[in-house]
Amino acid sequence: MHEQFEAIHPFLDGNGRLERLLIAFFLIERGRLSQPLLDLSAYIEAHRQDYYDLLQRVRTHGGWKGWLQFFITGVTEIAREAVGQADHFMGLREKFRAKLQDKPKALALLDEHFLNPYMSMAKAERVLKVSNPTAKQAVMLLQRKGMLEEITRGTWGKLYLAKPIMDTIEMIGKGK
Repeated sequence: MHEQFEAIHPFLDGNGRLERLLIAFFLIERGRLSQPLLDLSAYIEAHRQDYYDLLQRVRTHGGWKGWLQFFITGVTEIAREAVGQADHFMGLREKFRAKLQDKPKALALLDEHFLNPYMSMAKAERVLKVSNPTAKQAVMLLQRKGMLEEITRGTWGKLYLAKPIMDTIEMIGKGK
């Protein structure tokens, strides 16, 4: 499917992004993925010349075997990286949770930071469904434990960042 879309190349721009989305949607439709989490962009970029050469070989010589091997290798490599990244995040989460075992409000905020590492006090109140003083206690506990830091330095509208989580996201984004 990817090769056929590339061969047709129906748009002036965005064909590659759409092709990669189609891969994920196809795998979802076939029950191989539950969400569109597979992104081959980094693999294709890292092997750009092979990618183009193998696509051309399909067109000129019917070289499907080489193309399919390239593609399957890419899926395998990206999936393995994703498993490693998930393991890293789970380890970080469990390490933090162990420090907060008897603090259910702080645990709930911690879990929310794994969805989005930024949080305001108003969001903490909404997430916990509590008043400002109670939310503030949970936020301050996360700060004392080194899991959260204020990044605005203001009196009002403070914004907090779960820096260890953001550092992990950035590390993963760099392929480490």
